[in-house]
Amino acid sequence: MSKEIVINVSPFETRVALLENRNLAEIFVERKDSKGIAGNIYKGRVTKILPGMQVAFVDIGLEKAGFLHQRDINPNRDNSITTFFTTPNTGTENGDEFLTPYSAHHGSGEDSPNIENFLSEGQELMVQVNKDPMGSKGARITTYITMPGRYLVYMPMVNQIGISRRIENQDETTRLKSLVKKLRSNGRGYIIRTAAENVSEEELLSDIRFLEKMWETIVNKNERAATPSLLHRDLDIVLRSIRDLYLPEVGRITIDNSDEHDRILEFAGSYLESKNLEVELYTQSEPIFEVFGLEVEIERALGRKVWLKSGGYIIIDQTEALTAIDVNTGKFVGKESQEDTILKTNIEAVKEIVSQLRVRNIGGLIIIDFIDMEKEENKKKVFNILELTLKQDRSRTKILQVSELGLVEMTRKRTRDSLNKIMCNACPCCDGKGVTKSPETISYEIFRAIKKSLAQIPKVRRIIVEVPPEVSATLAEDESEFIAKLEKDHGFSLTIKESSELPPDRFEISVF
Repeated sequence: MSKEIVINVSPFETRVALLENRNLAEIFVERKDSKGIAGNIYKGRVTKILPGMQVAFVDIGLEKAGFLHQRDINPNRDNSITTFFTTPNTGTENGDEFLTPYSAHHGSGEDSPNIENFLSEGQELMVQVNKDPMGSKGARITTYITMPGRYLVYMPMVNQIGISRRIENQDETTRLKSLVKKLRSNGRGYIIRTAAENVSEEELLSDIRFLEKMWETIVNKNERAATPSLLHRDLDIVLRSIRDLYLPEVGRITIDNSDEHDRILEFAGSYLESKNLEVELYTQSEPIFEVFGLEVEIERALGRKVWLKSGGYIIIDQTEALTAIDVNTGKFVGKESQEDTILKTNIEAVKEIVSQLRVRNIGGLIIIDFIDMEKEENKKKVFNILELTLKQDRSRTKILQVSELGLVEMTRKRTRDSLNKIMCNACPCCDGKGVTKSPETISYEIFRAIKKSLAQIPKVRRIIVEVPPEVSATLAEDESEFIAKLEKDHGFSLTIKESSELPPDRFEISVF
């Protein structure tokens, strides 16, 4: 599979697109005023402990305190805030799944240690952001600090070596583990990333030296820094995308900014030690995302309905709790049996669903409502294709078999806001519901409001109602007789004023 990276840099935002076979696979957006903080390391202070929920809030210098759960607290430490044993943080954007010899320190349920055994209010901690703040929630933080490099994830002060599940060749697994064990210093811990497959000893050593030097700088800064303060900022979106997305199958990187182009080359030359990295500077007047057809794909990824090539379509509804995806045959009638038509639609939908999950970066609980299939073999076929297609996804997923109702339940690891959350706001008219009241419904609400006013206020002479244009037309065309009768029966005059500034399901009433 051919891959390439396209980067659009502007004064207000930077966008990075990963293309697979010339199609948009993933999109990352970082705006000037809302840069992500996942991966940053802070020196913080515990401000509040909630024993009943086994959580603590830590001031790390942001608008909202960081959220620290008991299971994210390392119990094996002394009074020094720099002597944390660490465990793998699999929240890096590269999507590696790790096999490690680490055994969890914490139990679950009644066996879990109490958070007050490890923390006290006012205590200083070195923490790392696991997940960016989302909506009203503060950043999710951990004391298990990890530092991703090009080929390795560094785990300071842990004597263990883990490896990505995606490296399946046992001989290569053995080779890499042996090399890292030989090259690491003082028994430091490392996780071998997918990108390390088939790399040389020299490249691994370079990564180790870089990461250990970076950690030494953080420790020294922590000793001098005030509380709270930022100790280490993760790479920005441009360099982070090169670190995490650039693999041998990436044939080309195209960017439209000369300064960032030079920075990538410098980063690749000194950090990646890659002499053959092809970075093309785009200098044409037509916007780079237009040339690659990406603006259309992004717009498509923001829509609720996504059409399939056959004429079928999928509906994607995102809520706070879960994402529901509904598959429909639409215009596709097929040329054979109904079961065959349904099977073909479901199979085509599988590939589009996985693509949309990646592009939209949808995480959490996902329910897929496939079109009902009668044959068990067809259900298994759709499930197997879904399972196989999800292997292309760098985010960790878990799926359950197709139920008797044709539903598939799955989860996808959420590490940052979805594309919809980044690029859209809830509609001010419907408040995110996706619907507004009809003009007829608003008309009847107006009549009820008028009757209420007549009952509460004596001797009403005049009522003025301001309405949106659609409601004004409905009142004039369909309700004029009722309005005339209302005026006659109650002895007042009603004036309807049209206002294009009002949302479609709002009105304002004034009584004189």
